Amino acid sequence: MTHEPQSALLRAALDAAKRGWHVFPLRPADKRPALHGEATCPSVGDCAGGHRKWEERATTDPDRIRRAWDTLPFNVGIATGPSGLIVVDLDVPKGKSSSDTPCGVTTFEALCERAGHAVPDTYRVRTASGGHHLYFTTPPGIRLGNSAGRLGKLIDTRAWGGYVVAPGSITPAGAYEAVGGPVPRPLPSWLLELLEPARPRPAGPLRLPAVSGSRAALAALDAECAVVAAALDKQRNNTLNRCAFKVGRFVAWGDIPRHVVEEAFQAAGESCGLIAAECRATIRSALDGSLRTARPRDAA
Repeated sequence: MTHEPQSALLRAALDAAKRGWHVFPLRPADKRPALHGEATCPSVGDCAGGHRKWEERATTDPDRIRRAWDTLPFNVGIATGPSGLIVVDLDVPKGKSSSDTPCGVTTFEALCERAGHAVPDTYRVRTASGGHHLYFTTPPGIRLGNSAGRLGKLIDTRAWGGYVVAPGSITPAGAYEAVGGPVPRPLPSWLLELLEPARPRPAGPLRLPAVSGSRAALAALDAECAVVAAALDKQRNNTLNRCAFKVGRFVAWGDIPRHVVEEAFQAAGESCGLIAAECRATIRSALDGSLRTARPRDAA
């Protein structure tokens, strides 16, 4: 007779499959796939026509799931791509990280705030380490891969080529537990924009839109946009935020219209490789902050 932990894991695998999620066994009390690798492939069964990896062998077939989980108390992996899912993985700092390093949840909340959106209310799983997995369904016709840090520090995503540990699985660090949202919501369009592959950078020189404003404001805008356009990859977003904040005081003083500043920095940000939605969110946040804190002209 199947003992209780094993039967609980079988139920977790079957529950995931009922949702249409493709599952495969992970090693007992572990997060690594339990399936054989290519070097030890027996070339029989599923692999009779050639080695098939875990993503190809993941299934929603209840009979296959029962046969697999009848042998050992396997943890449950969900192959996100075949399941039509993209999962945002909000991690926690590792033991050796600085104590003031924000966790992925905090970073994601800040990203949502900068973009002008609430944190999406979707199916959520608390991980064994204390992080969170946010499950979303992918838009029709869209095929996203995994990402690491694209949305921010300690934020990864899992889609095609990736998997997550399903709720109900248990590791020495703790259990994976569903904690909110009955079903995954569609991936918000603004998050999709951030995760889609970056467009190729323009080959020609940067051309800023025609602008109007005071001489000092125009000079500052031109200089700061040049700094953004030349920013290094890992500093692009921070550079855009800093430069837009500096020019914001001229908007506060009425020397140049806000929309002119936004258009110029949008062009500069995209020219250095930032995604359009990321540019808009950063520029809006920087200018809002600058307008709130700008000192009067005679005190500056």
